[in-house]
Amino acid sequence: MSDYERFIDGIKQLTGIDLSLYKEGQMKRRLTTLRDKRGFHSFLDYYHSLIKDKELFEEFLQRMTINVSEFYRNPKRWEVLEDKILPNLIQQDKKFKAWSAACSTGEEPYTLSMILQQKIPLNNIDILATDLDTFILERAKVGFYTDRSIKDVPNKMLSNYFEKDDIGYKVKDSVKKPITFTRQNLLADTFGSNYDLIICRNVMIYFTEEAKDILYKKFSAALKPGGILFVGSTEQIFNPQQYQFVSEDTFFYKKAL
Repeated sequence: MSDYERFIDGIKQLTGIDLSLYKEGQMKRRLTTLRDKRGFHSFLDYYHSLIKDKELFEEFLQRMTINVSEFYRNPKRWEVLEDKILPNLIQQDKKFKAWSAACSTGEEPYTLSMILQQKIPLNNIDILATDLDTFILERAKVGFYTDRSIKDVPNKMLSNYFEKDDIGYKVKDSVKKPITFTRQNLLADTFGSNYDLIICRNVMIYFTEEAKDILYKKFSAALKPGGILFVGSTEQIFNPQQYQFVSEDTFFYKKAL
């Protein structure tokens, strides 16, 4: 087994992330550049330092993906979701159907799963989580995170829904259970329907106005009447009525009944 193969095997055992699933040439070049930048002459030396140095490990994870996410991103908005929006959407005897669009490394759908489990039975929760990037989705499925990602997680949630080890935190299986991770191209692919809640945050800023118009129409069609679209803090919809939306709260839009 080569030095590089031992490295990716160690990472898989440590985190569950399988780097061997991706093109070796591209991944090896990326990792070699990072390793050399930090002054290590072998992947084995680099690995031994990674598992001892949280900042070095965080840098490694971030180099694997460009996307940045975290649990309870913009916590005040999640408080509004939990305390004001969800009580009006949840029916105790029915499935709650939600979609985390462009879910990145999974923090968003896992946050939603934890919040919903405080309110309704696990079997009544159905969350679809989608992203264009297959590597990001693999990371999301593993559910392994460092301190930076969980900094805004309330202590009660941290103790109830995470398992801690020396280098980070793993999401418990109960949090993963109601979530289905699937690859999706928002602009090209068709959407599901009858969602109670769609979360699409910090993504629309990358699209043209024409693309935004298309997506808002598709999101509106995918929501059930009275359902909610939750957008990012820089993505306010200035003409919600043309998409059959009314403003429910800041960055929350309800589909007209």
